[in-house]
Amino acid sequence: MKPFMDEDFLLQTETAKKLYHQYAASMPIFDYHCHISPQEIAEDRRFNNLSEIWLHGDHYKWRAMRTNGVDERFCTGDASDWEKFQKWAETAPHTMRNPLYHWTHLELRHPFGITDQLNPASAPQIWESCNALLNTSDFSCRGIIRKANVKVICTTDDPVDTLEYHRSIKESGFEVKVIPAWRPDKAMAIEDPGTFNGYVSQLEMASGVAIGSFDQFMEAIEKRHLFFHENGCRLSDHGLETMYAEDYTMAEIRLIFDRVRAGAVQDRNALLKFKSAMLYEFAVMDHRQNWTQQFHLGAMRNNNTRMFESVGADKGFDSIGDYPVATSLSKFMNRLEYDKKLTRTILYNLNPADNEVMATMIGNFQDGTVPGKIQWGSGWWFLDQKEGMISQMNALSSLGLLSRFVGMLTDSRSFLSYSRHEYFRRILCDLLGNDVENGEIPADLEFLGKMVQDISYNNAANYFGFGV
Repeated sequence: MKPFMDEDFLLQTETAKKLYHQYAASMPIFDYHCHISPQEIAEDRRFNNLSEIWLHGDHYKWRAMRTNGVDERFCTGDASDWEKFQKWAETAPHTMRNPLYHWTHLELRHPFGITDQLNPASAPQIWESCNALLNTSDFSCRGIIRKANVKVICTTDDPVDTLEYHRSIKESGFEVKVIPAWRPDKAMAIEDPGTFNGYVSQLEMASGVAIGSFDQFMEAIEKRHLFFHENGCRLSDHGLETMYAEDYTMAEIRLIFDRVRAGAVQDRNALLKFKSAMLYEFAVMDHRQNWTQQFHLGAMRNNNTRMFESVGADKGFDSIGDYPVATSLSKFMNRLEYDKKLTRTILYNLNPADNEVMATMIGNFQDGTVPGKIQWGSGWWFLDQKEGMISQMNALSSLGLLSRFVGMLTDSRSFLSYSRHEYFRRILCDLLGNDVENGEIPADLEFLGKMVQDISYNNAANYFGFGV
């Protein structure tokens, strides 16, 4: 019987152990998609306690706690941080076989150096030990980033954001690149005219463009796109139920915009046309500036209306959707390719039923100009666990080139989530190690070692071209 989470955790073969320890473990981290706060990095925030850095904003843990019978006041409510941590400590043992169990203990080990298992009995000592470390300069936001050997962080930012904190970070001389990523979802969300028009007012202020027409709306957006580019942004991101690729005319889009500005609710057909037009225009802007575009597809959000009205969005009431994706995704990509305006693209699916769809779709639009120009992103959200990662890499290996994969990201709001890269790398090395031991691929450690290092870091560094 193997000990729990020893140095060879998840590594079943001697080849896997060599690949991980000799090649993967020391590679830096290129975290090209996350939701951490640039303000907290700029201000080099220090967290008062383990709950602040670990539980505040973590909807993964909140879902598990609710399932374990924990009242909402210990998740998003007014319970003290110690009480919330106690409830997580009570829940943690019940998460065995959920990735939260592994993540929890990886995050205690790195950066805190704690190897005890979290449970109600160990909670007081773990709380005191972690809090003492968090009170030191080495465990500020920047200190934790350094400890994780992170070289690049790409945040998620709205077009109206001032990017003041990104400029502050750069001016401070912080050695880690913290780069904004353009997330314009609100600029196409016309379902609620009141909310949309409020956003247009924000866009007017940010851009300095008075918006009285769709053309002026696009002028304002393009000004912000250029502003982001001038501040180092080189990638965009979109969170969508599915891809939108309806046929439309610009006359229709201008009319829909005018109606929404007048406060009129639009039917589903108009919504789809407008979203389709905006996605195409965003993609053209990205191509013009040689950015990378990312599309996160398939989340079914805010399912619990009562809790949405009570605690808001991003609180753990989202799930996998089963939206059709292949036809619209192909149509969208094909139009851009035909117009010679398809930039580097990363596609992410949340429904595992779409794995082979994604793995084959990316092959339709490779053009030989950039290795892996069209990428299928790593297992995302509900799929960034062991089986999800293995399924993604197996499908990519079978139908594409795993060796050109840009690898893992955190997609997290927590500064402790960098251990997910370790988790991913161990799984990757185990996958390749098993193939070697089974005689399915050659025992060429030099080539495989470089392949592991490329997927861990080098491919992303080359693909995004941020000069690291």
